[in-house]
Formats: sequence, structure tokens, C-alpha cells
Amino acid sequence: MCGITGFIDFSKSSGRDSLKSMADALYHRGPDDSGEELFELPQANIGFGFRRLAIIDLSPLGHQPMQNSSNGNWIVFNGEIYNFNEIKTKLIALGHSFKSNSDTEVILKSYQHWGNECVDQFIGMFAIVLYDNVKNKVICFRDRVGVKPFYYCTQGNLFLFGSELKSFHRHPKFEKEIDKNALASFFQHGYIPGPSSIFKNVYKLRPGHLMEIDLLTQAIQIKKYWSIDHSAISSLNIDYESAKEELEKLLISSFNYRLVADVPVGVFLSGGYDSSCVAAILQKSNSSTIKTYTIGFDEPGYNEAQHAKEVAKYIGTDHSEFYCTFSDAQSIIPHLADIYDEPFGDSSAIPTTLVSKIAREHVTVALSADGGDELFAGYPRHSKSLRQISKINAFPSILKKIGSSIINSKVDTLVSTDRKNKLKSALLNGVIEGQFEIINQTFTDEELNILFNSSVSKINSAFNEKLIGDNVDNLVKILALEFKTYLPDDILQKVDRASMSVSLEGREPFLDHRLVEFVFKLPSEFKLNNGTQKRILKDIVHKYIPKEIMERPKMGFGVPVNVWCKSELLDLFMSHMSDEALAISGLLNVNAVKEIRNKYLEGSLENFERIWFIFIFQQWYSRWM
Repeated sequence: MCGITGFIDFSKSSGRDSLKSMADALYHRGPDDSGEELFELPQANIGFGFRRLAIIDLSPLGHQPMQNSSNGNWIVFNGEIYNFNEIKTKLIALGHSFKSNSDTEVILKSYQHWGNECVDQFIGMFAIVLYDNVKNKVICFRDRVGVKPFYYCTQGNLFLFGSELKSFHRHPKFEKEIDKNALASFFQHGYIPGPSSIFKNVYKLRPGHLMEIDLLTQAIQIKKYWSIDHSAISSLNIDYESAKEELEKLLISSFNYRLVADVPVGVFLSGGYDSSCVAAILQKSNSSTIKTYTIGFDEPGYNEAQHAKEVAKYIGTDHSEFYCTFSDAQSIIPHLADIYDEPFGDSSAIPTTLVSKIAREHVTVALSADGGDELFAGYPRHSKSLRQISKINAFPSILKKIGSSIINSKVDTLVSTDRKNKLKSALLNGVIEGQFEIINQTFTDEELNILFNSSVSKINSAFNEKLIGDNVDNLVKILALEFKTYLPDDILQKVDRASMSVSLEGREPFLDHRLVEFVFKLPSEFKLNNGTQKRILKDIVHKYIPKEIMERPKMGFGVPVNVWCKSELLDLFMSHMSDEALAISGLLNVNAVKEIRNKYLEGSLENFERIWFIFIFQQWYSRWM
């Protein structure tokens, strides 16, 4: 696990000083080692920068940037290839030799043998940049699901890449200009959906994609090498018991791959189904005792520690729990803009950062349980939105058109959600995924025109693309949308930044692509059945842990920021939300924001997310602009 960054400068004006500064901006991602390589070619200067968190092959042989001595290719790589030993054995049989025991060298030799198709061999999480000195190309890969981040920037003759945007700010030629349309999307979703970023000309390489930069022509070509689309439309003809048996085998394999490391590994345990599944299966299939970690708060509504403790006792892990005060959590909020260098509205980033900080005192790698809700339909919004969508689409198209025309909805305030306006938009939108987005937006399209001083437009994202065919049910469409938007751009971004801010590697055992492909092929009733969410996963967990221990209401990983911002954190809140602060960017309608700010402070704002997202943007703007 590392931080990677670098450039291709066709003007040849970028040098080693800029490269080192860019890499040093990512020190938190890799405090164990650093490296920079500058290639001064006739057509461009190429810089590869690296910060290392040593996980596999702790020796100097794991140093990056790394060169393949057989053909001269170079690599910088962030992530883990969990099956590198199997690939290495295969390559040795094909005549390749190795100097190290690192997965980085395995990637180099895999590329040498299979070219771009080497990515099909990898089970893991990765952002890879390869300089092919023979083909005169730089090739970038991002893992299938998007566990590891990859940003890139194209400005004139300059191409930048990096694990985080903060490295770009260290390059003297980087021009930061807010993409107003991307910001508008943040206010709707609480994150910026890829491939856009907060800045113009800066993008995220999409999960399951690779990018080739031709050093002779400067042409950039982006290709998709994997997606869930085929899996989602290829429903398996399988009975429930056989599916459960096959799924359990995949869970065991996927989870155990995530233990591959030369450093201590732990598991985040909340006591919910997903994390309990990870801990229970790993403990049952390993002879050594698994280490589990939980944080708790004294406030009952936010404390899962007692549930986690009961699960840990039953399955027999080496369990540690740490009780934190709300002041511990509050202390993280002023640093959110540093940790998340795009506006990021998911307030569960606060406890995620806190538990990462505590776990790092004991382990270097922590397994999380993210992805379970997206795969098995675990969020309350899945069942709720399905019911609403079914009601909307129960009417013929002509009646929906007539109904939308008679709904009188004029939006002139942001104080409360205009439900009439949402219904009208949903009736006019004939696409299931579009209806799901409308139902779950924080600000509607019409409300954005009040929030901003000037008009905004939709950005290109999975929200306005045709994802999969029409011959699949509504739940599959919703889960596919969540998998391509909320999962990589909210959940995985949250865990990556929170864990790496304290030099902790976070791993996602539910997001092995073999497991993902299988689950998306399962019939929807295996996941959501008569109101029971995560049906098949729960039934597997009950083999390891009694149902009476597991059955409890879904809690979520949150803290009461809606209370703090008008009490303990009022000074911080107002420093960014004063009339003067709101006017600085010139982007927002100050009067409209003042109205909802005052309603919040009076205790009468219906949806706190509205003011929280604005506060987060204001914090970010103060830090980075």
C-alpha cells in the first residue's frame, strides 16, 4: 500500500524538485520509504513518485519505482495483488525469474508476458502506472471495483496523476479551477461521481478501466476491461441451497486472500452482519486467533461496542474495544478538508477516521466489511425506493404524463424538500435508475438553480448512462447503479482516505471480483425477500453465529453532527457559514443559504444534510482555494 504520483510533461519543464514535492504531499500514505525516478526523453519528461507503506516484502527489494531488468519497463503501484504467489509460480513455469518476493515485480513480469491483459490475472486492489519504454507508452490501470483511487489531470502539455489531489497542488503548473457542475453533483449526492472531480480538467479513472498515453502523439485512450454489466444480465439458474453453498466457498476464499501480508492484520468489527461475517469466517478457517477491533461511545444510540463484544466472544477472536468521547470525534471535523481533498459529505468519515487511528496503534492492515450492503441490498433506501418506484410505474405512461402536468410545484426556497417537485420529476423520468436518483437526492435539479448564483448542468456519470439491459428486475438496476456510484465514490473513498490518513491499509474482503460477479448473477429474491434484506448472507452468518445474537435493528456508523454544529462546534460552523464566508467563493446564493442556516440554528430545518454539505464545501474551499 502506497501513495503514487507523477507527471508526463511534453514541454519538458518539470523536474525532480516538483516530483519530490508531489510525492512528499502523500507522506501519510507511505511513511516507510520514498522514491522518485525522472526519465528525460526527447519527447517528454516523465516523473514517477512514490511513498511506501511496507506490507509485502518489507526488504529494500520492494522499493519503488521498480524497473524490470528484462525489458527496461518501470512501475509505480498502489495496492495489493493478493494472488501474486500463484501468478509468480505460473510465470516461473513460463521461464521468468524474480529478484524479490513483492507483488510489484509480479505485475512487471505479468505485463511483460501478457501485455495489458495481465490485469485479468490479478485478484486485488490496485492503481498501477507502467512506463513501457519499447512501445513509448504509459499505461494506467485501476482495479475493477475502485478500491484504490486514481486521479489524473490534463492541462495543455501537462499530464499529472496521483492517489490524491493534494499532490497536484505541489506542481507549479497545476491550475485549480472549480468545476461548478461537479460541485452541483456533490450537493445532490454528498460526493462527486466519477469520472469528474471538483476541478476542471481533473478526472478519476473509472473502476475497471485502463488508460494509455502515447508518448509520441500525446493521444490518450481509455478502455473498459471489466464491469458488472455481463454478470447482472446473466442470472444463474440455481436453487437457494446450492447458491448458499457456493457463496460460502467464495466468501472463505475472498476473505482469506485479504490476510496475505508480512505485517499484523486486524478486522474492524461492529457487530453487524457484514463485519461479523468477515470475522466469523476468518476465525473458523484459520488456526491462529484473529484480532478484532471496535470503538464505542457512551451514548447508547451511537454505541455498537456491546454487540461487537458479544459476537467476538462467541466466535473467539482476540478482541479489543476502545471507548471514545464525542470530543475525540469532534476533533477530527476541522481536519476533514485535509483528509478528503475534494468536498466529501458522508459524516461517517468521522468515526471511520477515529477507528482507523486507534487500530493503527496495533496493526498495519485492517479488514473492513464495506460492499455488503451494495451487493446484498442492505440499505433501507433499497426496499423503500423499490416500493416508491413500483407505485410510480404502476400507472401507464400517458397517466404519468398527465399527472406530472397537473402537479403545481414552484420551488422558491431550500428550507424543506419539495416532495411535489420530486414526484413530478420521477413521473417524467422513465428510467428506473433515474427515478432512484431523484428519490434519494439531497437537492433536486430545480433547487440547485436556487442554491447557485448561476445555472448548472448535469455532469457525465453513471447516473445518466445506460448501465445494463432492460431485461433485469428493478433491484438489479438499483444495485448496479449503487455499485458504480455510491460504492466507489463515497464508501471506498471514505475508507481509503480515513485509513491512509493514519498510514493504515484498509482491505475490502467483500469486493473480490469473483464474489461480486457471482452475487450479481443471483436471483434478486435471494437478496431481498418479503422485506428481509441480505437474506442469503444472513443465512450463511447464522451458520457461524446464532440468530438471536445477530438480530437487531441496523444502526449505521454515525455521530450526531446535527447537534454538534449548533453547540460544541458552533464557532467552527459559523466561521465557515457567516454571511462573509458564504460570499467568498462567489458561487452560492448567499440569501438562500442564510435562510436554511438560520432555520437550522433555530431548530426547524427538516433535512440537516442540506446545511452539512454546504458547511463541508465551505471548509474545503477555505483549505484548498
